[in-house]
Amino acid sequence: MVEQRQHGRTPVHNSEVYLLRQMPPTFSTIPPLSPPSPITPAEDDDFCNGMPIEALSLSQPAIAVADEKLAVEERLSNAVHVLSTETTALQNLTALYSTDRLAREGFNRAVEAITRRNHPKYPHHQHHSHSRGATDGKIVVIGVGKSGHIAKKLVATFNSLAIQAVFLHPTEALHGDLGQIGPRDTFLLITFSGKTPELLTLLPHLDKSLPLILLTSHTRPETCELIKHRPDTILLPAPIHEPETKSFGVSAPTTSTTVALTVGDALAIVASRELHPSVASVFAKNHPGGAIGAALRKPSLSEKSARELAVRMEMIPLLDTPPEKTATGADVLRAGYASPSGWVRLQTGDVISPRRIRKLDSADLVTGLEELKGWLVTSKKELVPVAADSSVEKAAEWVLGMRVALGDGQYEDNAIVAVMDRGECVGLLEVGSLMEEA
Repeated sequence: MVEQRQHGRTPVHNSEVYLLRQMPPTFSTIPPLSPPSPITPAEDDDFCNGMPIEALSLSQPAIAVADEKLAVEERLSNAVHVLSTETTALQNLTALYSTDRLAREGFNRAVEAITRRNHPKYPHHQHHSHSRGATDGKIVVIGVGKSGHIAKKLVATFNSLAIQAVFLHPTEALHGDLGQIGPRDTFLLITFSGKTPELLTLLPHLDKSLPLILLTSHTRPETCELIKHRPDTILLPAPIHEPETKSFGVSAPTTSTTVALTVGDALAIVASRELHPSVASVFAKNHPGGAIGAALRKPSLSEKSARELAVRMEMIPLLDTPPEKTATGADVLRAGYASPSGWVRLQTGDVISPRRIRKLDSADLVTGLEELKGWLVTSKKELVPVAADSSVEKAAEWVLGMRVALGDGQYEDNAIVAVMDRGECVGLLEVGSLMEEA
């Protein structure tokens, strides 16, 4: 409170206010001083319960999340780069075997080397098996390092497709394992460089009379060191479009093993198709275990097609007799015995089935084929057409229905079914075999 003394007009003060002399009227228009600014939250000790907000608390989590996303994207980008690079290598490989003469000739010779020296045992032709077995050829696959692992995988694939194969380590071969090699075997050597020291050391000890297939990156024989030491080698190219060091910054076998494995798989599948009437059947027989075996075990008739049972036309050998000689029943019997499937084909396209060959008696053996044709040979006009993709069950029902409808011995067990695909006969099947399967 301001108080004035009765005896004077001088200013007085208490603890709160100083009272100055009265301002002249001319200063009355000056606005009063602005009130003090409020205290900012950062200056208020009681704000947020005394916990001040950190300046970077909102941005640090965002940066961490962004870094994690970038790391994931980089990881996936690197994976896609590997997949894309190996896909490109396979595309180039496909183009090579589609257009390159040497690659195509090499693959053809490799398949011939395998199929010519292998004689599959068919369950329904076990009467032939006594002449086989001991003389069956096998594939001896040789490699070291990563190529050795590819070799072992291909051995497993060949065996599952009923083409006998074994793995031979080149170092172990020099210490006694050469004893595995038989007189009808075929060698398959795998080396990306074409100059693996262990293989070059082993090469002089491999029987030169046996076919040798070389799976390598070289596309021309003159550039391959190993072929220089054995010029009769069958070249099976498996090149890559660029070095792995350029692709991935490291020379670890990646693209090279992918293309080698792919060419080996192609060789196994093609050879098996030419050796066996039904690759699916032999694979199922050789793979009874696991999920694959469970899926393949006892397939329903509705899932098995006529194509799978049929003997492919190109697998039926021609009856080959000298022009000056008249073919007899004995010639037919010998040809059927030598045929892996038991079927025989004539130059005219007519065929003789296993059941009819087995009906030959001693008198027929000296009889000319022309006299035997009436009952022994089935002409193309007599073939019973069935769609290749028909199930065994449906095909058997149709044939049985025609047998009942026509009668007179038509469509009997020794009649022959022509398995047709888009107007072309792709295989043959005896009616009796069809009925047995159904």
